[in-house]
Amino acid sequence: MEIRPIRSEADHAEALREIDRLWGAPPGSPEGDRLDVLATLVEAYENEHHPIAPADPVEMLHYAIDDMGRSQAELAELLGSRARASEILNRKRHLTLAQIRTISAAWRLPIAVLAAPYRLDRDAA
Repeated sequence: MEIRPIRSEADHAEALREIDRLWGAPPGSPEGDRLDVLATLVEAYENEHHPIAPADPVEMLHYAIDDMGRSQAELAELLGSRARASEILNRKRHLTLAQIRTISAAWRLPIAVLAAPYRLDRDAA
């Protein structure tokens, strides 16, 4: 495969096949350099054509509870009350900066994700 800009889904698929073929090439080798360049091109194409929406703080908390072995009771303990944890998880109340820092430190979640803007459920408020 000749290295060139990725302009279509076909180009993207071809670049991914070449990346699969080159995977594990030693860094600094001609194959490793080719892999680095292709990965950069694929990343740029995907960022433009298939962007991933930023994570939502409430969704991140649900993920931590559902998939990371955390619990709503643990969140309530961190926040000081079950009611506060429920309000946040049900989008009735925003996280405060102090809560964001506490959760981030205890659960090792990125502050940037927890501090991102998110919608409240207006019907529930």
